[in-house]
Amino acid sequence: MAKYSSKPVTLHLPIAAAFDRISNVSAFQERIDSIPADQRAKMGDVKFSENSITLNSPQIGEIRFDVTERTAPNRIVFASANSPVPLSMSINLTERSEDETEIVSAIEIEIPAMLRPLIGGKMQEAADKFTELISSLNQQ
Repeated sequence: MAKYSSKPVTLHLPIAAAFDRISNVSAFQERIDSIPADQRAKMGDVKFSENSITLNSPQIGEIRFDVTERTAPNRIVFASANSPVPLSMSINLTERSEDETEIVSAIEIEIPAMLRPLIGGKMQEAADKFTELISSLNQQ
């Protein structure tokens, strides 16, 4: 299984507050709906429901990630319900100070070693963009 971790991003929230915000997946849709259309377009076709995130890409099609684990206050794990290969995504939170939390997203995908050079860059980019999205939706 290949693993692609994002660059760390700092949220200016205590870890418990960051976990509560990020683990409430449906609240992301409300935040997305409240931003201007031009900014929303830059985020791509992403939808949030109570326990899932759905991404739609012309290259891949629609992929839904369901929450499979919430371990307060450090980790939220999503598994793909309809990916052609085993695929999971986690959001890992680390307390940096009383008022700052670092988040890192990680994507784990079951792909043959010979395909990793072809797919790896896109998976890395997806992990980085997902963390940026989570961060931008959780700024105070």
